[in-house]
Amino acid sequence: MRKKELKVVAAFHTTADAMAAEQACAVHGVPGRLIPVPRTLSAGCGIAWCSPIEERERLVGALEADGVEYEQIAEVAV
Repeated sequence: MRKKELKVVAAFHTTADAMAAEQACAVHGVPGRLIPVPRTLSAGCGIAWCSPIEERERLVGALEADGVEYEQIAEVAV
């Protein structure tokens, strides 16, 4: 079993927001990927963006710069 690491996870209200976040992160060079929302969080669409913990500020900046709405951003072991 893979060891869990602390990551920054952004959860979204809609799938469209999750897809927009993926695009925003690609444009702004924020590493990460879309994942199912971890059980410790809840979100409307069930999809979240997961990035290394040290990328939190860049992630928030990319989402806000592109006007992507998010439900919550949390640090979670995934």
